[in-house]
Amino acid sequence: MQGGPIDKEQARRSFERAADRYDEVALLQREIGDRMLERLDYVRLQPKVVLDAGCGTGVATDQLARRYKGARVVALDFAHGMLRHARRRGSLFRRPRCVCADLERLPLADRSVDLLFSSSALQWSVDLPGTFAEFLRVLRPGGLLMFSTFGPDTLKELRASWAAVDGHSHVSPFPDMHDIGDHLVHGRFADPVMDAEWMTVTYGTVDELMRDLKLLGAHNATTGRARGMTGKGRLAAMRAAYEPFRVDGRLPATYEVIYGHAWAPLQRAEAPGVVSVPADVLRRR
Repeated sequence: MQGGPIDKEQARRSFERAADRYDEVALLQREIGDRMLERLDYVRLQPKVVLDAGCGTGVATDQLARRYKGARVVALDFAHGMLRHARRRGSLFRRPRCVCADLERLPLADRSVDLLFSSSALQWSVDLPGTFAEFLRVLRPGGLLMFSTFGPDTLKELRASWAAVDGHSHVSPFPDMHDIGDHLVHGRFADPVMDAEWMTVTYGTVDELMRDLKLLGAHNATTGRARGMTGKGRLAAMRAAYEPFRVDGRLPATYEVIYGHAWAPLQRAEAPGVVSVPADVLRRR
């Protein structure tokens, strides 16, 4: 991944600042969440506990609560400001249980979640295999993991334009779809399925794009980012480098959206030669 690892604390602070205005510009994120929710139409699952991991302002959390009316819905995010909005969004009798925590260290019991839903959040993980291990730990046998994240083509125009100006990282790193699939297989998830699509958002100017990224809390949080203010000369050079991408009077910003789902296996190897089988599975058989 380009740009070096994510500075997690910097990312958290960015989302704290962005929480109050996030919904103004999170149109793409909302569309991705809606497409994930549509995919649940084809899944036979009646979860008792649903976790929205990296819930943001809770748009998808609320839809999950409406879809699974009998389930306990938990909203988890590492930015407390986002959780305040997620809790207010829910109805008085269907407010989610909110947990402020990191994806990589879930404060949840083993095998306590039936559906783990995570939309546009995994790109902020600095340890994706470890995050998947946590997801598998909290999923009940037969539970479903459904997620989306962004791939390496995301913001490729902005990345290339900055690369023409200096050697610092200006765009967050994004994992490759095949690497994500490998992590699921090595993490012992069952029947992983991956696919991707490319979406393009257009702008009149580069400044409009960077403004949206700032309002989203998604601007540069890499450890290799330049410190201090960016000079006017470098900004002007970056704007000029972006211009050749203009099509029909608009500047494109590409997003490679990766979708994945996988199941927690009914049987899990706890140690060499030892397999754990849930009692309810034996009763059904």
